[in-house]
Amino acid sequence: MPDAWIVLLVAVFLILFAVPIVQQYMTRTRRLRAIRGLEKMRGTRVILLIHRQERIALLGIPFYSYIDINDSEEILRAIRLTPPDMPIDLIVHTPGGLLLSSEQIAMALQRHRGKVTVFVPHYAMSGGTLLCLAADEVAMDENAVLGPVDPRIGDYPAASILRVPHLKPPERIDDTTFILVDIAAKAQNQMREFVAGLLRDRMEAEQADHLARLLTEGTWTHDYPITPGQAREFGLPVTPTVPGEIYRLMDLFPQAMPRRPSVAYVPISYGEGEEK
Repeated sequence: MPDAWIVLLVAVFLILFAVPIVQQYMTRTRRLRAIRGLEKMRGTRVILLIHRQERIALLGIPFYSYIDINDSEEILRAIRLTPPDMPIDLIVHTPGGLLLSSEQIAMALQRHRGKVTVFVPHYAMSGGTLLCLAADEVAMDENAVLGPVDPRIGDYPAASILRVPHLKPPERIDDTTFILVDIAAKAQNQMREFVAGLLRDRMEAEQADHLARLLTEGTWTHDYPITPGQAREFGLPVTPTVPGEIYRLMDLFPQAMPRRPSVAYVPISYGEGEEK
């Protein structure tokens, strides 16, 4: 009898270990099939940059992801595998991430000869917005948002650090703060010039410089939502067309299920005249 219990426990353990792996494989297969279908429909190379709270294999431990060097390596590789004149569709859903990685991706998108379209079904903040600035077209859902690209030094906005010498006399400012002020000034200048360089290919130099200052010099808080209408007023090539296939593709990247769901609805589309 004890041997039977041991066999049963081993079988249960193997099932618990194998099921998440099989589920991940099936989900990955569905994602690749959906991506390939979208590529055939649009005649483009489709690249996804989606950051959500995921679960790690068996343990179900949530973690938060953002744009990092691994993302830039993978996207640059995908661009290298794309013929120079083939259009690229980049689907972005991200809170942002490392500046260096975001800049690398943006530069690669800007250099690509074929048309680059960035789709934003929900949000592309900070580094995600930087990618949008490098695109020929930004297709946004009417409720989607972009955000400022002002640099941060640690936990603080560079623009706020630069205000310190104007608020306190030098003798009351410690050496560490002076160093932070110097770094913040460099970071802000670098980001402003980088953004202006992306924009000058698509608008007049004066307009590009003005928008670069608006986005990088702390005009708003870092989480300020820039709507599609406001982005168009800035002169960005924003369109309201997001194909339904992209929303269905996003469904294959679900948010990790919390212990108690905070949103519930019947997941079907109600047609006009249909009983509700």
